[in-house]
Amino acid sequence: SDLRQMLATKSVENIQFLPFLTTDANNVGWLGYGCLKGDGTLIAVNAIGAALQTLYILVYLYYSPAKRPVLLQILLLLAVVVTGCGYFALLVDAGTRLGRLGLFCSVFTITMYLSPLADLAKVVRSKSTRCLSFPLTVTTFMASSGWTLYGLQLHDPYITVPNVPGIVTSLVRFWLFRWYQPGQDKSY
Repeated sequence: SDLRQMLATKSVENIQFLPFLTTDANNVGWLGYGCLKGDGTLIAVNAIGAALQTLYILVYLYYSPAKRPVLLQILLLLAVVVTGCGYFALLVDAGTRLGRLGLFCSVFTITMYLSPLADLAKVVRSKSTRCLSFPLTVTTFMASSGWTLYGLQLHDPYITVPNVPGIVTSLVRFWLFRWYQPGQDKSY
């Protein structure tokens, strides 16, 4: 929906850039993990995710009136990715590479899933779910549930564990949507 809004309005107004960037970095990390593990599902899903997030980033950059800060953030992400690739390829021995990359990806994913907690405090304070996206909550719940089940099936804690917070935060958001129904909205 953000991409559709940018294309329709030819503007990045009210659209945050950081989620595109962090999701792209997350997809690239899990793509690397999938390649090391030889897991076609991880490779396919995260290759598509990284390609889509890169498309969103390019569209955002195109429509952004302040291109310099966006470019700096993109360059910083690229530097982090290149540094990470160098670290895992050159400094980590092959025997522990998969485990260390899995741990890194897990911590990054947990951080992404817990980042909306700041919005939850705002919802409780304002008694309004206006700042939450219901479609994003549904998508997050479905994706994190699917990855948790996939990780359980593979007995891979690096896939299972980081997706549990996504389920929990989605359930909390569902509860907030139920508790603070649209008719109860108050201004911030």
